Amino acid sequence: MLPNLEYLNLSRNALQGGIPSSIGDISQLWQLDLSSNNFSREIPEHLAVGCVTLQVLKLSNNSLRGQIFPAFNSSWLEYLYLDNNKFTGEILDGISKCLILKALNIGNNYIFGRVPSWLGNLKLLRTLVMRNNSLEGQIPKQISKLYKLAFFDLSQNNLSGSIPSWLNLPNLRYIHLQGNGFSGSIPKSVLNNSYLITFDIRDNYLSGSIPDSDGALSNLRILLLRGNQLNGPIPSHLCQLSKIGIMDLSHNTFSGSIPPCFSNIAFGRISATEHAFMQESMGTGILRSLRSYTYGNQLGKEISSVSIYQEFNEQEEVEFITKSMSSSYKGDILNLMSGLDLSCNHLTGDIPREIGKLSEVRALNLSHNHLTGSIPENLSNLKQIESLDLSHNKLSGGVPSELTGLYYLAVFTVSYNNLSGKTPDMEAQFGTFSNTSYEGNPFLCGPPLEKNCTTVESRHTKIEPYNEGREDKFDIDFAVFYASFTASYMIFLLGFAALLYINPYWRRMWFDLIDTCIHSCFRFVSKSLYKLLAFRVCN
Repeated sequence: MLPNLEYLNLSRNALQGGIPSSIGDISQLWQLDLSSNNFSREIPEHLAVGCVTLQVLKLSNNSLRGQIFPAFNSSWLEYLYLDNNKFTGEILDGISKCLILKALNIGNNYIFGRVPSWLGNLKLLRTLVMRNNSLEGQIPKQISKLYKLAFFDLSQNNLSGSIPSWLNLPNLRYIHLQGNGFSGSIPKSVLNNSYLITFDIRDNYLSGSIPDSDGALSNLRILLLRGNQLNGPIPSHLCQLSKIGIMDLSHNTFSGSIPPCFSNIAFGRISATEHAFMQESMGTGILRSLRSYTYGNQLGKEISSVSIYQEFNEQEEVEFITKSMSSSYKGDILNLMSGLDLSCNHLTGDIPREIGKLSEVRALNLSHNHLTGSIPENLSNLKQIESLDLSHNKLSGGVPSELTGLYYLAVFTVSYNNLSGKTPDMEAQFGTFSNTSYEGNPFLCGPPLEKNCTTVESRHTKIEPYNEGREDKFDIDFAVFYASFTASYMIFLLGFAALLYINPYWRRMWFDLIDTCIHSCFRFVSKSLYKLLAFRVCN
């Protein structure tokens, strides 16, 4: 099987079954990409021990099972991507022999146990992703030896203990620890890193205040502290984070007023060139003396071993609530997103007029606090805003008519305040908002509310009395209805069963879907029970 082949890319097809063990006979193979297919079963041991020259192995986005490499014999491996599969068990030490490994991604599997301490021996590691598994225990101190580490993601596991103070590695730029059970305070040393771009510790049990970074976080773009037990006033030193694009401090117990100096923060676009840290050039020698094999196949396209080189980088994905829903932003879209979320805290005082200077912000959420005073009319300067939520506060006065000039506004709510007067004219984007945007303000009037500003009382809709004589027009023969419903249900059920019986591919896909749903439901229920004691209701 092409013993001199060096590059094999069969990604993004519909290949299924097991990975052929004969690939292990390609002794010169140094790059293998089988990602985004329908491969199942375990990785052949012959592949793991036979491809001794392998440098790049991508098996992401399949349905591969078993443990990750009980045996492995490729000491030249630099990039290993096994994410989005169905691997189980603990992480064995087969990978520990890959001493020049630069990227390891085993996220989105069913792996349990502890984070291996032997990871500290992989001195060249730059990307370590183990998110969305069932790992437990503390982060081993041996990780502190990874001085080249730039991307660190252990999110959505069952890790506990405190966030290590030694997690201030000199090249660390992205920290994702959200969705675990970390407690204690935020170490000041972790924030003393001028290279740090993203710090995501949402949905843990962290307490105390936000430590002062002494101006070190000059490049921080994303700060996500949502869903912890942080308290005290919002520190003014956050205003020094001038390059912040997304800041989420929601669902904590912060008190005091909103710092007016937030206007010093850009909350604007993030340069894509600054954001892409992993564009590591592997030189023109990446293709080296590749022998080109191009041949026809049954996949509907031509395969060529010499294709455009794909840079191996870890795309960051960030979750942020905007437009009343939680959305994930990834890649270039993340670079364009900007938002400030201070909702579900105990903030008091007026909304600072300086907030109106955040002209590039796309989402602003100040809901579920105790804010008072009027809505600043200069919020009309937020020309890029798409979502504005001021609901569940104690705001008074009117809704500024100038807000109708916000032409990108898709979600707007000032419900459950003490607002009064006429609602803004139903023009531009405000013509798309329903009465739910204003409900809970008994002294507001005008469309889309039913209350007319020209009368003291609301108009009542005349209800036509019920006429028994018209009952016959709406009679339903329930015997016929039940019979037709039962027949339709049986036809659908028998047709679906016949499809699964005739087509083994769809049968396998159906059972895989059931298996995935069972695992997902189990993970969701276990994590929900794990965090039940920390559940807090917004006041």
